[in-house]
Amino acid sequence: MQQVVLYLGILVLATFSKTYGQETFEQKAKGIAYQIEKITKEEKAALKYQIEMVNNELEKGTIDRNQADEKKLKLAEETASKIETRVAVEEQKLTQLVKEKVEGRIATLDTAKRFGRTYGKGIKVHVGAKDTTKVSEKRTTSQLVFAAGVNNLVTNKAIAHSDFRYWGSHFYELGWSYNTRILKNNNLLHFKYGWSVQYNNLRPTNNRYFVENGKQTNLQTAAIILEDSRLRNVNLVVPLYLEFDFSGNKDHQGKPYFETHKSFRLGLGGFAGTNIKTKQILKYEDTVGNDVTSKTKGSFNTNDFVYGLGAYLGYEGTSLYVKYDLNPLFKNNAVDQNNISLGVRFDLN
Repeated sequence: MQQVVLYLGILVLATFSKTYGQETFEQKAKGIAYQIEKITKEEKAALKYQIEMVNNELEKGTIDRNQADEKKLKLAEETASKIETRVAVEEQKLTQLVKEKVEGRIATLDTAKRFGRTYGKGIKVHVGAKDTTKVSEKRTTSQLVFAAGVNNLVTNKAIAHSDFRYWGSHFYELGWSYNTRILKNNNLLHFKYGWSVQYNNLRPTNNRYFVENGKQTNLQTAAIILEDSRLRNVNLVVPLYLEFDFSGNKDHQGKPYFETHKSFRLGLGGFAGTNIKTKQILKYEDTVGNDVTSKTKGSFNTNDFVYGLGAYLGYEGTSLYVKYDLNPLFKNNAVDQNNISLGVRFDLN
């Protein structure tokens, strides 16, 4: 994931450059994002069918309630593992795509498109032997969404004196969104929705790591020197935002069209979804000098259902972005701690 994030950063810089190969590159990136969405839908549909089979067994009396719950839990875990494995393949494709872009090995547009320019999703003007203009009022467009920044926990309504590194704790978000203009003849209000995978990482201070103590999860000082200690929560969420887009209404040869992401934008809303994985990663040197990486998957008593608020403010496709989980990270800890993230968000048309 670290390589994907690094290359996506390069992707963003490449997007800002006015190269004619931009559309081809974006189309390939969108194709990969579509495939990730397809994988998620397929696996969730398969899980739904399998759970229905378990419910049928329960109704027939061939299994009891406890056995049914155990089967459903196992199926959910297997589905999450399948999604992770299949999505990892697509992430590798994305990594390779960005690498090829950087190395200049991705083909540019053909000659007919090379002399054209696209205005949002509504108008395409071709300059050359044929000068034609196609105007439409497509109210729904789509974007690849990528965000990254710092992550921490709000404790007693504050993040001061945090138990976690401010610059060492990061978050990443990768998703696909749809942007629908609400009013037919006004471009200000948009409804933005879709899906996202959130990676929230916490790195404790003072050589500590997380330990489950019954129903609570607490930090404990390690007996050895930890080179790295990180708790990663992965959430699959549905974001819902009301977006104010100040790109304005346009007119071309007497016909209206509406550009998006051409001026300042403000998004207010939130998200809801489920935790699909929690993992603790520890790196240290053992007594004989070997480098050891320990990865532990478990619940760590984190909340399965996640929901929160979010907002972004920016210009064109780049925004400052903040999100805050209304649910505590841990279910039963004595003190509620809520995840908060601050970073930069890119909506790539």
